[in-house]
Amino acid sequence: MRWQGERRPLPADVELAAYRIIQESVTNMVRHAGTGSCQVVITCADEALAVEVADHGLGPAAAAGTGCGLAGMRERVALLHGGFSAGPRSGGGFLVTARLPLPAGVPA
Repeated sequence: MRWQGERRPLPADVELAAYRIIQESVTNMVRHAGTGSCQVVITCADEALAVEVADHGLGPAAAAGTGCGLAGMRERVALLHGGFSAGPRSGGGFLVTARLPLPAGVPA
């Protein structure tokens, strides 16, 4: 896990969404990727909190199932008017990214 940017208090909804996205991404990696590790990068900038979870596992072919994890992450991000993507990495594995805007007035 790597943190980039200054750590500071965040709005509760942004903090909870980031936590749940990381939690679900790591859970999916453990269940489906066929690998024992992943990289989590959290970047806190003035305007947004960005989350990236990447693994080098088997990718989406191993992840076929009936769960709602990706849809749930996408919905959390949409409620905060952010951006979300999830899919296979070009070199193998899977990548989840989320960008959660920070409201104006959140101290930097």
